[in-house]
Amino acid sequence: MTVHAGGCHCGNIRLRFSTDLDPSQIEVRACQCAFCIKHGSRAVADPLGQLIVSVEDHARLHRYRFGLRTADYLICRDCGVYVAAVTTDGGNARAIVIVSTLDDRLRFSREPAAMDYDAESRQERIARRQARWMPVEILSAFSG
Repeated sequence: MTVHAGGCHCGNIRLRFSTDLDPSQIEVRACQCAFCIKHGSRAVADPLGQLIVSVEDHARLHRYRFGLRTADYLICRDCGVYVAAVTTDGGNARAIVIVSTLDDRLRFSREPAAMDYDAESRQERIARRQARWMPVEILSAFSG
């Protein structure tokens, strides 16, 4: 597996996205909700990969929820960087990672696909995330 490392600007949140896929094979998604548009986010996930989120100071990690409230959008309270979204609805913790937070972000060169999820019901959204997002662990920096 290849590991793509990254994190927020101040270093409080570090990321390790592991995948067997080449970045050119991974669909880059540009969600069309107001939150993602305002952040200019482009997200990726590999359902067979994994995301490890290591947080140095959990008091500086903000979990923002909106809309159907089916995911936590992870934002650093210090530098303001949106790094990932995590859902536990549906049983297993699953996540997407924001491409711009990865150190090798330029390798994820596919044109982003505009995605509009407004018509989804709560259950459809949970099912899509369980199928398309990747397993995630959130650790304290000293444990991971």
